Amino acid sequence: MALDRITLSRFRNHAETALDAAAHFNLLVGENGAGKTNVLEALSLLAPGRGLRRAGLSDLAQAGGAGGFSVGASLAQPDGADPVRLATYARADQPNRRRVQVNGAEASANGLSEWLALGWLTPAMDRLFSDSAGARRRFLDRMVLALEPAHAHHSARYEAALRERNRLLADEREPDPAWLEGVERHLARHGALIAQARARTVAALVDELATLPAEPFAVPLIALEAGGPAAEEDLALALAQGRRRDRQAGRTLTGPHRDELLVTMAGKMMPAADCSTGEQKAMLIALTLAHAGLAARGRPGVLLLDEVAAHLDPVRRAALFDRLRQGAAQVWMTGTELAPFEDIRGEAAVWRVEGGRVMRA
Repeated sequence: MALDRITLSRFRNHAETALDAAAHFNLLVGENGAGKTNVLEALSLLAPGRGLRRAGLSDLAQAGGAGGFSVGASLAQPDGADPVRLATYARADQPNRRRVQVNGAEASANGLSEWLALGWLTPAMDRLFSDSAGARRRFLDRMVLALEPAHAHHSARYEAALRERNRLLADEREPDPAWLEGVERHLARHGALIAQARARTVAALVDELATLPAEPFAVPLIALEAGGPAAEEDLALALAQGRRRDRQAGRTLTGPHRDELLVTMAGKMMPAADCSTGEQKAMLIALTLAHAGLAARGRPGVLLLDEVAAHLDPVRRAALFDRLRQGAAQVWMTGTELAPFEDIRGEAAVWRVEGGRVMRA
């Protein structure tokens, strides 16, 4: 068990919500719009980033309230030590500044990944394989971050350097070569580390996916198509040599911001984007399970699954529960009714959610 004593205050439609005595399986059941996904979103904020909806902080505060919100949870320690209290919040007077605390002391949002490995699967992600390359990079980066917390630091530094280089390239005046070279050194240093971390994560996922049975979930074959060299010196050279071309384009055309996650369905050898909706869902679940298996090694893991059971037939649903039962990650799932969870109902903690209120069933 990972998270317990979970509290939401003035978050979305939850005025004051507490969830205690969590289990390995945790079920949130209620009608659409009741606030089930809001609980998952709150939990997702105990990881770096903008959460599973990628919402702005000001959108998270309860409508009509004074502004601000808070989310907290106690994190059990594998060695039996006292639980660690994690919290994230925004104050009413600074609604767009996210704050984090660990055991009551101020901490960084990126530091949350050192305590907890969080992953999720939502209905909005069903479009991943037909979405943009940028969406797949974000998906990959979230998986990388759960395995390598430093990835957030390098990504932030890279994005800042990339914006600066693009600004210099778009200027009508010829940029100062020394300044441009300095920016490119930062870009190459952090870009190489990003590319290498992504490559390690993809390689680890390939190995983990190989252990999954081909049935009942389709097994995806994944690969990383690099947008530039993965070695720092090679990337710096490519950036320097591409200045004229990039200046004409008005943006940087080489680097990990151009990476692409390639996904193919094993057996059919068909690109995921061309597969059926059911096949895409099955591959997405397989990827999520493989990553959860990797992420939960060495740190407590939590997996958030929004409305995942309702769209699976009984055979695949039973197989999913069996895989989750064998995994180390704590699981939180939502549904409009309990029937799809009958196989795990006896071993799950169940809450009824209605109008932003949560009651233990």
